[in-house]
Amino acid sequence: MITLFRNFSKSKWAAGLFALIILSFLIVGAQSDVFSSFGPKHVIDAGERSIGAAQFRSDFERVRANLQEQAGRPVSFDDMVKENIHTQYLESQTQRMGFLAWAWDAGIRPGKELVLKEIRRIPAFFNQVSGQFDQDRYEQALAAQGLTSEMLEQDLRDQYVASQFGAAVFAGARVPRIYGALLAGQALETRDGRWFTVTQAMAGAAGAPTDAQLTAFLNENAAQLRRPEFRMISIVLFNPAPNSQPAPISEERIQERFEFRKAALSNAEKRSFVTLTVPTKAAADRVAAELRAGKTPAEVAAANKIEAATYNDTPQSALGDPAVGAAVFALPANQVSNPIQSRVGFTVAKVTDVTAGAPATLESVRNALVQELRAEDAKGETYAKVEKYEKARQEGKNLADAAQSVGARLVQLPPFTADGRLPDGQPLNAPRQIFESAYALSKGGESDIIDAGDGQYFAVRVDDIRPASLPTLAEVRAPLAQQWTLRENARRLSAKAEELAGRVRAGEDIAKVAASAGAQLTARTGVQQSQASQTELGEGVLRGLFGQGKGQVFTGAQSASSFVVGHVDAIHAAVPALAAPLVEQVRPRLTQAMANAMVEQSFAAAAAKVKAKNDPAAAIAALGIEAPAAAPAAPAAPAPAKK
Repeated sequence: MITLFRNFSKSKWAAGLFALIILSFLIVGAQSDVFSSFGPKHVIDAGERSIGAAQFRSDFERVRANLQEQAGRPVSFDDMVKENIHTQYLESQTQRMGFLAWAWDAGIRPGKELVLKEIRRIPAFFNQVSGQFDQDRYEQALAAQGLTSEMLEQDLRDQYVASQFGAAVFAGARVPRIYGALLAGQALETRDGRWFTVTQAMAGAAGAPTDAQLTAFLNENAAQLRRPEFRMISIVLFNPAPNSQPAPISEERIQERFEFRKAALSNAEKRSFVTLTVPTKAAADRVAAELRAGKTPAEVAAANKIEAATYNDTPQSALGDPAVGAAVFALPANQVSNPIQSRVGFTVAKVTDVTAGAPATLESVRNALVQELRAEDAKGETYAKVEKYEKARQEGKNLADAAQSVGARLVQLPPFTADGRLPDGQPLNAPRQIFESAYALSKGGESDIIDAGDGQYFAVRVDDIRPASLPTLAEVRAPLAQQWTLRENARRLSAKAEELAGRVRAGEDIAKVAASAGAQLTARTGVQQSQASQTELGEGVLRGLFGQGKGQVFTGAQSASSFVVGHVDAIHAAVPALAAPLVEQVRPRLTQAMANAMVEQSFAAAAAKVKAKNDPAAAIAALGIEAPAAAPAAPAAPAPAKK
């Protein structure tokens, strides 16, 4: 069962499913919609489960963030909708939620202990230094994802349901041997054939293209050659100039900040200790008694089949569970605590060392305080400029004059596309909001103040727009002529090969046809469809030799400048003694592929059973964009004339 489940977890279906599970903390979806009561419609409905507009937008924003990271450039919701990513996401989430709703109704419900066990395994919830479960990190991690503990537990329950169902399918699936026999027979089958190569010299090379031919070729490839729209903008930056000297920080401010943060900057008391956590108080009493009897924490942990967590020089603030922290820091050295009711069971602690705390001194933290105060001053100076700029704009000044009056910098950016690409195709290193703002304005348009986050603000003016256009013939003559010549040569080569193949199909001996074209005939017997044969004979020969029946003629590209014409002379079945071992080798892989398909079909059937559905229009509305224009309807066929 474990092996089957591991195979299942590596499958394409499982990868697509578990990418949505919070266990990896790359969450792109959730199972419950806590905001559904605020919206008029659900984007996804599946039995008792649903996702509303607010939740869908939040989930899809995470999908976009992942795409942007992979693409290395900004990606807008419009781009994703044009590529139908939203419909693919909707369908996958609808099937997934439909299956989970069906599974719950069918009684597939993991227990609470399984969920708690899984929570304890998530690395993001543990202190990186001590390796102990950290309640503060747990709560912070959930808050960062906009989740609650109830939502996390629901996610983990769903994971167990999906994984156990998948493991059950894999445990019962087994492909018949005939499936492997078919593949083994195909892999070890051999063929005899003859063929020859048609070269460009036999077909003749194309001459230099005329302007009319190049113009027609340019228009044929307009979609690929059309240049995108570029925009040239000026941007107002309110941050301090790069070479400006920071204002000095007075001693009074440094002293004041030090007094305010003295407690946080001081070295707190630290303790070295070991904790052992068990599910019940009875087990904790037994652990405490064994420790007090002189057994080492490692011995007690081994005897009770638990893991001991060791903390070295750890402050109380690093402990996520307040009850454990209070108990540990109330113990003297070399003492064992009574059982502590912790948030994930009962904990027994043994303190091994105590290091007294030391107060911070002004000189030891002076540089850090100065940097902190300077950063605050810079943000304050920036925001003061922003307020003055907005006041100047309200008084009627244009963008440039308002920027000059407040000491902001006006910078002109090079031309860029809507996705932030320069004319040479390289990405422009600038915040995504700049591109979105620039393409939301018309020529000469000036934006309001835009908050880029982290104390950064900017305003945009569109100086010029270079509309999308085709290049002139003069600009692309040389590369266009080269591509035209390649295409024409390929056409001539293909036509010549088909002409010669037609003669063979008509009954003329392939040896005579090859001789008439000045080509050398190659004859081979016992050719097997393997990687070695492909390397030796070429893809064109193998594709033709194994793609046609006995006595048939084949033709196809052998390389960029040659075609092959051939004849299949004979087909020999695989030797059973050699094919039998291969049958058993491929059977597990076929079983895995079949089980994957069974799981996918089960998800679809379960979603249909609970009548899961989604609303693409509501999804687009939730994203705050306009629906793409529908393709024009085809004209209705004329009614047949009455006789």
